[in-house]
Amino acid sequence: MPTITCIEDLRILAKRRVPKMFYDYADSGSWTESTYRANSSDFDRIKLRQKVAVNMENRSTAARMIGQDVVMPVALAPTGMTGMQSADGEIKAARAAEKFGVPFTLSTMSICSIEDVAEATSAPFWFQLYVMRDKEYSANLIARAKAAGCSALMLTLDLQILGQRHKDIKNGLTAPPRPTVKNIINLSTKWRWGLGMLGTKRRTFRNIVGHAKGVTSMNNLASWTHEQFDPALSWDDVAWIKEQWGGKLIIKGILDADDARLAVKSGADALIVSNHGGRQLDGALSAIEMLPEIVDAVGGDIEVHMDSGIRSGQDVLKALALGAKGTYIGRAFLYGLGAMGEEGVTKVLEIIHKELDLTMAFCGHREVGGLSRKNLIRADQVLNPYLR
Repeated sequence: MPTITCIEDLRILAKRRVPKMFYDYADSGSWTESTYRANSSDFDRIKLRQKVAVNMENRSTAARMIGQDVVMPVALAPTGMTGMQSADGEIKAARAAEKFGVPFTLSTMSICSIEDVAEATSAPFWFQLYVMRDKEYSANLIARAKAAGCSALMLTLDLQILGQRHKDIKNGLTAPPRPTVKNIINLSTKWRWGLGMLGTKRRTFRNIVGHAKGVTSMNNLASWTHEQFDPALSWDDVAWIKEQWGGKLIIKGILDADDARLAVKSGADALIVSNHGGRQLDGALSAIEMLPEIVDAVGGDIEVHMDSGIRSGQDVLKALALGAKGTYIGRAFLYGLGAMGEEGVTKVLEIIHKELDLTMAFCGHREVGGLSRKNLIRADQVLNPYLR
């Protein structure tokens, strides 16, 4: 086993161990992938202001996200098909997050169901909702999340239609993979992954199969999913979902100040500045680019979180310094999961926590709540003028 010191080490290992179609699903964007790349590269253009001769003892990264105590203001983002990176992947990631003391968010498009994760964990987790045309199915999903004790509902608004992802099309992405010659050749080299999958019954979308009308097997799942994302989704639906849920509500997919104001008006408890990891509108601005403008517009009225592009504890610090009250990691924890299972997710959290803690100290702070834009320096004139 190679020595793991950073997220990139885990990415390289995951690429070796995870079947190509599932690795590519996690590590890609839509169309030219320009936004996917900008999500990370724009972090690199933000430089840190070092401070010296400052008391760095007794540091703490502890914070609160929507009223929940967290070891650091980092949550595991909802990611589709997590259980295809590693067998029972959602359960492994949820357990790692619970033990570490950060929130885990289960995707509607998960392999392990809401009930699977609830049975395997003891701490409440968050549930992410995609709104489908079948409102009865959506209402039942919300009811199932409530029954499982989920402590927050995350409503994703930026996937009414699906952005074209070239790699998924070329790979013929399905869960489980079809037994084509190309897939069989690739899977034959991923024996760790294969042994794990042989040991689980969870190999398809268990939040959907057996719960949605007419979806009883893989044979009719693909057509149902293609037809069910709701292009007519509006803020009126948000009001209906809030009423159905009745608890903490997070709005995900905000990349515009006017939309942020509508999120405030909807009564949500938090919003997430996000472009879906560069997997929807290619050519959109990076999430970190838009964060300061949205914080300035609504930060006094709603808790502003951020995801898309975070690969290190330094990235987390930069987002917090720009006003985010919470951050999310998606690809980073998937790399860990694909590389080393639950242990790999724990390793990701340890790496990011250590990087956040040490960078915070170098910047002259002992608590994350003291971070501000004063800790950052513009590297060029490309980024948003709010960074000045």
